[in-house]
Amino acid sequence: MSKTIFITGASKGFGKIWAEAFLKRGDKVIATARNIKNLEDLVQQYKDNILPVQLDVNNREAVFTAVNKARDHFGRIDVLINNAGFGLFGAVEETTEQQARDQFETNFFGLLWATQAAIPIMREQKSGHIIQVSSVLGVATVPVLGIYNASKFAVEGLTESMVPEVAPFGIKLSLVEPNAFSTDWGGGSAIHTEPIEVYEQVKADLYANFTPDFFGNPESTIKAILQLVDSEQPPLRLFLGKVAYPLVQQNYEARWAEWDAWKQVSDEAHG
Repeated sequence: MSKTIFITGASKGFGKIWAEAFLKRGDKVIATARNIKNLEDLVQQYKDNILPVQLDVNNREAVFTAVNKARDHFGRIDVLINNAGFGLFGAVEETTEQQARDQFETNFFGLLWATQAAIPIMREQKSGHIIQVSSVLGVATVPVLGIYNASKFAVEGLTESMVPEVAPFGIKLSLVEPNAFSTDWGGGSAIHTEPIEVYEQVKADLYANFTPDFFGNPESTIKAILQLVDSEQPPLRLFLGKVAYPLVQQNYEARWAEWDAWKQVSDEAHG
């Protein structure tokens, strides 16, 4: 049975790859982008099965209008995929106020607005699946992406807390947590801070890890996303890529060791 899927940030990268995969198998797709010219090829090929919508997710009113337009056009929204976002590269000290605010406006607040707009529709339907494109960096951090990490940690906390709120309405939630992939996320779509020389070494150490096999193939995520969308009992969290699991495993083992080492202090603080 075909689904109606609303996906933000669909002009390139994961968004466009997944939108096309849904369309190929007969789903209906509402594809939003700041520049819908990048969707013209999909419109020409899939015609009435795709509704392109020009949208800046930072504009809450525009997000609500777009979601309601999508529902009116296709009659329902089965799946919302909050994919819009970008990377902000730079040490925390280097980051300007505007850069930090812009990062959260898109990565967190844009996602929040679309989620809020979709819930009443899905509640009325008594079904729906909201998929938040987070990151492995919403679970474990690396340096030089501090504000990006923080925005994805916020997405994780928001989404997990929503599960018991919307479950009674038949709404499911999933966090997709990719490791690095060969998309435009770290390229033209990324923002870089004005560098301060003292952070050059930590940047060099991080970038030294970026060997060719460190980056996943975006096309290889299609099978996983289709399986997630079709699952009757989708997971709350799903890693994409083989780098994510060992990174998080190492991170959490270190966390538990530290918590255990300080457990007596923690207990005594209870009173």
